[in-house]
Amino acid sequence: MKKGFTLIELMAVIVILGILATVVAVNVSPFLQRANLEKVRADISQIEKALELYKFNELTYPTTDQGIQSLVVPPSDLKRPSLYPEGGYIKSFPQDPWGREYLYLYPGLKNSSYDVYTLGADGVEGGTGENADLGNWLK
Repeated sequence: MKKGFTLIELMAVIVILGILATVVAVNVSPFLQRANLEKVRADISQIEKALELYKFNELTYPTTDQGIQSLVVPPSDLKRPSLYPEGGYIKSFPQDPWGREYLYLYPGLKNSSYDVYTLGADGVEGGTGENADLGNWLK
């Protein structure tokens, strides 16, 4: 007689592993969403600090056209180019949890000064849950 597993035994093990994976995924998902939200908050806070330093030196925030890239690379129309720090106001520009760049709007629509935001998991304006837009208007 040959020793080994039958097809039914292998199928039973695969089904059990699938059920366990589903249970783990369902229980871990809320923590992953919370981690994404906390990453967005931390990134936006870092960008806001850099924007405040920019405003301190330039007496205004970057325009929407200049974008938040002006925190890393100096725009050509700086009022006080000698005050622009070597290496920029921020060392590396963070991406949102879904791998996209944060968006910037000055003057802001949802904030009185400027908006720094991400469009959520779906990358489309609006949405709910993980697809909701997250920005500096959420405190």
